[in-house]
Amino acid sequence: MSLYAIGDLHLHFQSELKNPSQLHDKLWKDHEKRFLENCRSMVLPEDTLVLAGDHSWGKNLEECAKDLQYICDLPGRKILLRGNHDMFWDAKKTAQLNKAFSGKLEFLQGNYYAYGDIALVGTKGYTFEGPFYLDRFGNVTGWDEREAEHAQKLVKREAARLEESFLAAKKDGYRRFIMFLHYPPTNVIQKNSIFTKLAEDYGAEQVIYAHCHGESRFHDSILGKKRGIRYSLVSGDYLRWRPYKIL
Repeated sequence: MSLYAIGDLHLHFQSELKNPSQLHDKLWKDHEKRFLENCRSMVLPEDTLVLAGDHSWGKNLEECAKDLQYICDLPGRKILLRGNHDMFWDAKKTAQLNKAFSGKLEFLQGNYYAYGDIALVGTKGYTFEGPFYLDRFGNVTGWDEREAEHAQKLVKREAARLEESFLAAKKDGYRRFIMFLHYPPTNVIQKNSIFTKLAEDYGAEQVIYAHCHGESRFHDSILGKKRGIRYSLVSGDYLRWRPYKIL
């Protein structure tokens, strides 16, 4: 029994593609087909696959029907995290999604899922992504203060949702955690954040995140071990559409 993760599938079987550049990037050409082939060769029925957000470009469940069916048809147990483009998913209606897709998909938001003696916890997350102001050498000299203030409100909300997930698992007796975010745990100018603090406070063994796709963004946040926690980026194009084996 293995645990895998990947994010940013950006499926659009029924909806309009919001990022036409994907059509011209060789890494995105037929990515649905390549990912499906990789899953079938790697993921067994007894394995767990966590999809770390940005599943579909659809604006609602009707526009996402074929995209979500594609995910349902993947091998293994599928756990979905909410991404910033997942317009079909209202965080307050996660229980309704879990009921509607019972036995097919599991939606991680304000709850947790067990993987052996490990609790899989998570939320969408958030981080301030600019605009940043640079000097001629590429060094950050400032940023948009109004946007940063707005971002901080979203960060606070998502941190509370993440802690809700940790507390639910801890209440049920779990002491080992793997933490999932869609957004990276820090932005390009941060060394730490409220999300890295929560990971440390609750003793998360690993932090898995997505969102940073496109080669120029692969190193936007923490990669590798920091303070005993392993941080891994699982955006689909970063992984070349091969699920990342966590355990």
